[in-house]
Amino acid sequence: MKDLRNYSLKQHNTFGIDAKCSRFVEFAHEEEVVKFITGGELTEPFFVLGGGANILFTKDFNGTILHSAIKDVHRDGNLLRFGSGVEWDSVVSYAVENGLYGSENLSIIPGEVGASAVQNIGAYGVEVKDLITTVEAIDLKTGEKVVFENSDCEYGYRQSKFKNEWKGRYFITYVTYRFEKVFRPKLEYGNILSYLESHGKNNPTAQELRNAIIEIRNSKLPDTKVLGNGGSFFINPIVGRAKFEELRTNYPEMPHYTIDEEHEKIPAGWLIEKCGWKGKSLGRAGVYEKQALVLVNRGGASGEEILNLCRNICDDVKKHFDIEIHPEVNII
Repeated sequence: MKDLRNYSLKQHNTFGIDAKCSRFVEFAHEEEVVKFITGGELTEPFFVLGGGANILFTKDFNGTILHSAIKDVHRDGNLLRFGSGVEWDSVVSYAVENGLYGSENLSIIPGEVGASAVQNIGAYGVEVKDLITTVEAIDLKTGEKVVFENSDCEYGYRQSKFKNEWKGRYFITYVTYRFEKVFRPKLEYGNILSYLESHGKNNPTAQELRNAIIEIRNSKLPDTKVLGNGGSFFINPIVGRAKFEELRTNYPEMPHYTIDEEHEKIPAGWLIEKCGWKGKSLGRAGVYEKQALVLVNRGGASGEEILNLCRNICDDVKKHFDIEIHPEVNII
C-alpha cells in the first residue's frame, strides 16, 4: 500500500492538470482497503480515483484520494474477473486473444476496470453493462465486502447507481464480465462497416475489428500523452420525438440514433461543431480540431480554464438548438 502526502495528481488525470491532494492512498489488495477502513484511517473529504480519464480537477483536493492497484485476473470459462486497477483496454486485449468476444467495440477507451463499472463506458453501439455480471466492492463506511449483481447497479446510458445514489459509498475491487464464445461482430454504428470494407475486411475476425476500432478512434481522438484531454467530454443528449422532428426539419443532414419510439440520441459533437466551436480555443483550453466532442489542454491550462470553455459551449448549444448538453467527466 502507498500512502503519500501533498501529492501531485498530474500523472493521474489525462488532462494533465497539476492539482495536488492532501493524501494519496493506493491499495494493491482488497484486504488493505478493509484494514484501512476498519482502522478508522479514512476521513472526509475523500474521492475514489480511477485512471483519471474521466475527471477534471479545477483546484487542489484538500482531502484523501483513494486509488486501486489491484491487478490480478481470474478466468472461469467465459467469465473474466479483473482487479479494479487493471487498464480497461487490457481487458479487451486479453479477451480477444483468448477467444472471448463482445468487447471489441470498446477498444482503447481510457481508464481502469473499476471506472468501467461506475461510468457504464460505451462506444460504437456497445455498453459495458451488457458484459458485467458482478461488481465487488468495499463499503467505505463499514469496511464490509459486498457483491452487486448487474441488476443492482441500475445501469443506463453513461449512468449507474455508483454515480448517483451510491456515489462515494464504495471502493470497487473486482469486476466480472461475461463474454461470448462465438464472435458476433457489431458493425452498424458509426463508420465501422465502411472502414472495414475500404480495407477489404468484409468478414472481419475479432482482432481485425479491434484493430479497426483502434484506428478509427486514433484518427479522431488525440493521444493524452501528447495533448491532454478527457476523451469524450460531453454526454450525447437524448431528445423527445417532437424535438427531434423539429430539428430534422431544420437540419435534415443531422445524424441521430434511435433509442425507442419516443426518443432519439443526437451526437453532442455535431451540435458543438454546428455552433462553430470545432478547433476553437479560449486561452489555453480548446476544442479538438478533429472531433468537437473532445476538449483539450493546449498546454498549461488550468481546470478552471477548461471548465469555462465547457460552460461557453453549453450556453451556445442551448442558445442555438434549445438543447442542454452536460459533461460526461466528473468535475472536482
